Amino acid sequence: MDANTPLIEFSKVDINNGDSLVIEQLDFTLNRGDFVYLTGKVGSGKTSILRSFTAENPVRNGSARVGEFNLIGIKRKQIPYLRRSLGVVFQDFKLLMDRSVYDNLEFVLRSTGWKDGSAIKARIAETLDMVGLGSKAHKMPHQLSGGEQQRVAIARALLNTPEVILADEPTGNLDNETAVGIMDLLMGINCETGTAIVMVTHNTALLGKYPGRVFVCKDCSCHEIAGGQDIIDLDF
Repeated sequence: MDANTPLIEFSKVDINNGDSLVIEQLDFTLNRGDFVYLTGKVGSGKTSILRSFTAENPVRNGSARVGEFNLIGIKRKQIPYLRRSLGVVFQDFKLLMDRSVYDNLEFVLRSTGWKDGSAIKARIAETLDMVGLGSKAHKMPHQLSGGEQQRVAIARALLNTPEVILADEPTGNLDNETAVGIMDLLMGINCETGTAIVMVTHNTALLGKYPGRVFVCKDCSCHEIAGGQDIIDLDF
């Protein structure tokens, strides 16, 4: 794909959650290096948009592309490859609690086609160093703090060097101090590697401290707001 081609491009797209239409006529473009917030009240469609990028929620009408994948009428057999091209970070971490940090990450690499044991070991060490957990590879998830578990989840998302990370309320289960550490980490990844990040959050306090493009979801629509607009006092 050409370097100037958007990584994600939606035009006049309707998004369903089950049988319900939750977002109408979405226009959304994600370029390399972008940091984008999806914000709004609970139930306003933020997570539904994120799930549409992974083809979990169906899209209708208009045009919808993620990387090389056309989401309008995407074939079922293409969906696993679409999802492997993205890094996803969840609010509740979704780690395998009966496996060590290393084994959690090894599982992802082997399930996405890695076979060389030495290459796997090197990649896991590299990603754990990136998130500040180089000494935690053999810890079990329950031995880690919430912030450390989220760092493992971010390392997992980085393993296959995606151009896009989708983060669904990554600070939602964390205290303020730990949330700051996670935001610093995500911003650092964005700045240092150029990885584009789309982050769902209802915490508008983050938007002032960590600048990025902002889309507001409200009344079945989602629109980007201008950079100079007061995002802290929006009616959420």
